[in-house]
Amino acid sequence: MKILDGKKICEKILNRLEEEIREKQLKIRLAVVLVGDDSNSKTYVRKKEEACKRVGIDFESFKVSGDIQENELAEEVERVVKNNTISGIVIQLPLPEHINTDEILKLIPKEKDVEHISPVVCAIDHILQEHDISLKNKKIVLIGKGRLVGVPVGEWLNKQGLSFSGIEDIQQADIIISGAGSPNLIKKDMIKDGAIVIDVGGDVSPEVSEKAGHITPVIGGVGPVTVACLLKNLVKLNRAKF
Repeated sequence: MKILDGKKICEKILNRLEEEIREKQLKIRLAVVLVGDDSNSKTYVRKKEEACKRVGIDFESFKVSGDIQENELAEEVERVVKNNTISGIVIQLPLPEHINTDEILKLIPKEKDVEHISPVVCAIDHILQEHDISLKNKKIVLIGKGRLVGVPVGEWLNKQGLSFSGIEDIQQADIIISGAGSPNLIKKDMIKDGAIVIDVGGDVSPEVSEKAGHITPVIGGVGPVTVACLLKNLVKLNRAKF
């Protein structure tokens, strides 16, 4: 079994970004809008801030109450959008249930939309390429249908002409990409020997590593690469301005 170490890949990406930002003297600021006090969301925002500081990107968070009304949140996002010192914007998901997420995300213009190219897709692609893992002629299973993982990964696979199925076919899968957000959903007896497991949602039981051929760890797997890819998108958006 081989660990697919996301921390090493993250460092490679961040090193390249730091060098480019320094050499081109790019002045970039990332803004993150955080709604409520969800502990996971706070952790993800902190990771983004740490990565920004690491490469020389300014960072600013806009925190609002979880009981904010949708029209009030829309006004806050529009204020952030109009701030000319801000180069890119992230709305930290998930938003509270009473907020229409699609309507809020539509408020971010393309030139400031850091997630217009899915950071998760970018991260998975980097991990596979780094370890010379091809998706062609493989039985692929994609678990989860959420907007952050399932939807963009499914679209990415379709664009490559690759077919995939759901968890019902997991025992035959060569490659499993999971983003359901359901701890211990995938257990050792559910996969075949040597399967490649990309765990985006923290769905994989620790015992799976005993049977997998390659696996991303829950900590230091896909997450760090996703953050690095988000900053990569941000630099790409602003590269032409300097």
